[in-house]
Amino acid sequence: MSERDTIAAVATAPARGAVGMVRISGARAHAIAEQIVGSLPRARVASVRSFKDHQGQIIDSGLVLRFDAPHSFTGENVVELQGHGGPVVLQLLLDAVCQAGARRAKPGEFSERAFLNDRLDLAQAEAIADLIDASTRDAARAAVRSLDGEFSARVNNLAREILDLRVFVEGALDFSDEDIDWLSDDRLHQRVHELAQNLQNLLTAAGRGRRLRDGLTVTLTGQPNVGKSTLLNRLAGTDAAIVTDIPGTTRDILRENIEIDGMPITVIDTAGLRPSNDPVEQEGIRRAHNALNQAELALFLIDARAGFTDQDRALLTALPPALPVWIIHNKIDLSQKTQTQANPTGDAAREQHLHISAKAGHGIADLQQKLCAFAGLAHNSEGSFSARARHVQALQRCQKEVAQAQKRLQEKAHVELAAEDLRHAHDALGEITGKIKSDDLLGEIFSRFCIGK
Repeated sequence: MSERDTIAAVATAPARGAVGMVRISGARAHAIAEQIVGSLPRARVASVRSFKDHQGQIIDSGLVLRFDAPHSFTGENVVELQGHGGPVVLQLLLDAVCQAGARRAKPGEFSERAFLNDRLDLAQAEAIADLIDASTRDAARAAVRSLDGEFSARVNNLAREILDLRVFVEGALDFSDEDIDWLSDDRLHQRVHELAQNLQNLLTAAGRGRRLRDGLTVTLTGQPNVGKSTLLNRLAGTDAAIVTDIPGTTRDILRENIEIDGMPITVIDTAGLRPSNDPVEQEGIRRAHNALNQAELALFLIDARAGFTDQDRALLTALPPALPVWIIHNKIDLSQKTQTQANPTGDAAREQHLHISAKAGHGIADLQQKLCAFAGLAHNSEGSFSARARHVQALQRCQKEVAQAQKRLQEKAHVELAAEDLRHAHDALGEITGKIKSDDLLGEIFSRFCIGK
């Protein structure tokens, strides 16, 4: 059990509710709680008590739960005081606990102590925040699987494979003067190949998990009055944007968080791109360009009745060059033109063509399906786990080191460095679970948690 000071916080939402809870954790948690409720019940047995301040005034009454170290969430002595969920009464109760000797907890400090006391690893701790912040049911289920240790187990299995290979390579180098060339063994190369494949599989799964957590950012762009706001409303299933026949109606960016087959998507409607002397519209166009720089995909809408114009071409070529662009031929219900798949800028790899009617709903299901495929979630996300960008980056570093080791072993060039490559790969995986950690990383992660968790 940690010898740190004892902390306390309101562990329920800061709003009016039926039940609210103050959580206390630390070496003196039991002694402090006894000043509030008198005698404590047995461990893990709920009991009704009156909650009193230091003057003996009754603040509230409710349930008391006691947990003894190390059998608690934090691994320390913990007491939970569950009373009525009014913000004022909970603040009075927290004040009384702090007057009795506790310190107000910092954001994420309970989870940080759980990590430092080996009650969970870093990926599991992050999954707690991901579960709280989940914006879709699939994202919540993925976070639960990570909290349950599925992601960590796969990372740890890979770490063991890498460690075993490193030990084998170092041993073979130590006995390199023997008659047997252990590093030429086909079984070694097969193990390295299988490790690389398993790593790629985990990296792919982590990419899906990150997408479930972070979602996809899509920006709607194009000339004024081509149906961007109508498409936003269609995708959102609500009248999020004002729609008129007057060009330039949208002056600011509008963000809508939607869900398609369990995937969170942020759709950004932007001002129509055109020359304008109106300072308000100019600001909207500037913000539209900023939104495009932050997007992962642009849906470039054109009016199917007019086809792809020279002005469309000029606007399209001015978009960020690395940004994937889909050309959306809108208003096909009003057009007599034959649908075409020509690539107006000649960049077939960058452009896709879709034909829709945002107003009538034609082609919307196909657009939604393609958005899921673009995000890497074209198939059922069942079984996915939650992952973060830092996890994906760590796996990519691990993959790079394993590939380098594999190359050295195959070419028998600088094979003494292959063991070092494998050590770096092993360390990269350790960063995911927190076996390799820095105070700066921990501070960054836990500071984003809510207080009381």
